[in-house]
Order: sequence, then structure tokens, then C-alpha cells
Amino acid sequence: QVQLVESGGGLVQAGGSLRLSCAASGRTFSSATMGWFRQAPGKEREFVAAISWSGEYTNYADSVKGRFTISRDNAKNAVYLQMNSLKPDDTAVYYCAQGPRYAAVAIPPSRYDYWGQGTQVTVSS
Repeated sequence: QVQLVESGGGLVQAGGSLRLSCAASGRTFSSATMGWFRQAPGKEREFVAAISWSGEYTNYADSVKGRFTISRDNAKNAVYLQMNSLKPDDTAVYYCAQGPRYAAVAIPPSRYDYWGQGTQVTVSS
């Protein structure tokens, strides 16, 4: 059974930084594509970033390219999202998700099998 637990959210001023962490349980983490998604109030959940099982390949939403960086540590069963130059539009609940083993980083959200409970990120102007 896979469990994902996000942490690191909070309140930050525009232009600031936050680092989100996602701790994963289970034996399949090190071979799974991992992703970060977010959902703002009144909006649908949207893709933020994804990383391949080895960390070699990454994919980002256009809205966060150059500001956010996804990384992983397979020895610690963890995936991270470093968020810099935050904007009020980045305010949302951020979710970590585990996808299929050895999958591409451009898979749709429906291909992700497991989801965390989310962590709130609020960016004030």
C-alpha cells in the first residue's frame, strides 16, 4: 500500500520561496514517476511538475517554468518541489502523486495511482 504525505506548505510573501516535501511509503517509489499538482479555490486541479523514476527527466507547467524545481531522493523515498519567486497566483493546495513504474513524465493526471492529502500554500501580495 502506498501512502504519500506532503509537508512544507505555509504563508509566504510574493517573491519568496518554499520547499515542499512528499514522503512516500511502499516499495514502488524508486521506480515510479512522481508528480506535483495544485488546486486553487474554485478551480480544477492542475499539473505543476513531474519527474521520472531516475530523476533524469522532468516536466513543468508553463506557469512555473524557471521558478519551480522538482527533485527526488530515492534513498529517502521522497520527492521535493522547490518554489521560488512565488506569486499570489501560486496560492493553492499542492498535492503529491505517484504514477506508474517507469512511465514518461508527460502522462495525464488520470494515470497517477496514488495521491497525498495536500498541503496549503498561500502567497500574499
